Amino acid sequence: SEQASRSGGASTISYRAYRDESDLPTVARLIDADLSEPYTIYTYRYFLHLWPKLCYLAYDGDKAFGTVVCKMDMHRDHMRGYVAMLVVDKTYRGKGAGSELVKMAIEAMMRDGCDEVALEAEVVNTGALRLYQNLGFVRDKRLHRYYLNGTDAYRLKLLLPKHGQSTLPEDSDAVNNLDATAMTEMQAIVAA
Repeated sequence: SEQASRSGGASTISYRAYRDESDLPTVARLIDADLSEPYTIYTYRYFLHLWPKLCYLAYDGDKAFGTVVCKMDMHRDHMRGYVAMLVVDKTYRGKGAGSELVKMAIEAMMRDGCDEVALEAEVVNTGALRLYQNLGFVRDKRLHRYYLNGTDAYRLKLLLPKHGQSTLPEDSDAVNNLDATAMTEMQAIVAA
């Protein structure tokens, strides 16, 4: 299982892959506390049983404070990853944990041959929109009244480098590091 850690003063922040059903209550608790959409146990199981290697958790010592839940499958003629849920406890936001969780998931998607990643984010969630923009995601379209609470969403997309090319850069500027062909393909996707 993938794990990374870094020291943060008196605490140690670590990241690890979802292990098994014993992690499900932690994932559900984190998501239920922060996201506007109500999810059932069946939704969590759908993602976590079919794509367990696309879920990661963030810990401060033994306290879980963040998670990302994703999937990937065929979309038209290519493999598309999807970031379904990302949560970082309010006290840990702005410290890079959300970006690290998403990067870990995207790197796993890339290893499995994903060509692009999509997600939706509330138009009012400026923190999430900034996080995804810094990772290279671009706005694809506005989805009116997308969420149950009536809020609009932006669909965001990230075109991934061709297989065999480098992974996400450390400087969080993925779009600028794509080759000219990939940029042309991304522009075609965004225009579609």
